Amino acid sequence: MSPRMSGRTEAFGRAQARTRLLQAEKFGEVADLVLGEEVDTAPGVAAALCVLAGIAAADAVCGAVLGRRSRGQDHRQAADMLRDVAPDGARMAKALRDLLDLKDASHYAPVLLSRRQGQAALRRAQILITAAARHVQ
Repeated sequence: MSPRMSGRTEAFGRAQARTRLLQAEKFGEVADLVLGEEVDTAPGVAAALCVLAGIAAADAVCGAVLGRRSRGQDHRQAADMLRDVAPDGARMAKALRDLLDLKDASHYAPVLLSRRQGQAALRRAQILITAAARHVQ
């Protein structure tokens, strides 16, 4: 096990990776729809969905390529695992970390995120979803 795969992980195969990819894609689709709504809460709800999409996509990539996924409490372990995936591991890890930086504000805090923050979250989720689709296929 590489140093980045230390911590709690579990075996995760291609069939499971395909399921997580489908979930990631659906989270992303719904986030895009929500972001198109003209209500104050839309960007935050979209960002929350993008965080879920990013985590699901990371599971899909790690399962398809590494045969394992992170099961620790800290989702940043999944970002560390993504760095081991060629050729775009560093980009995927950064996208997931950026999404995770929004997790608290989008899931739990009584604050409104800006439309720009919601759009940025969607771009990062799409990076991960696109990469997951490439690796899972």
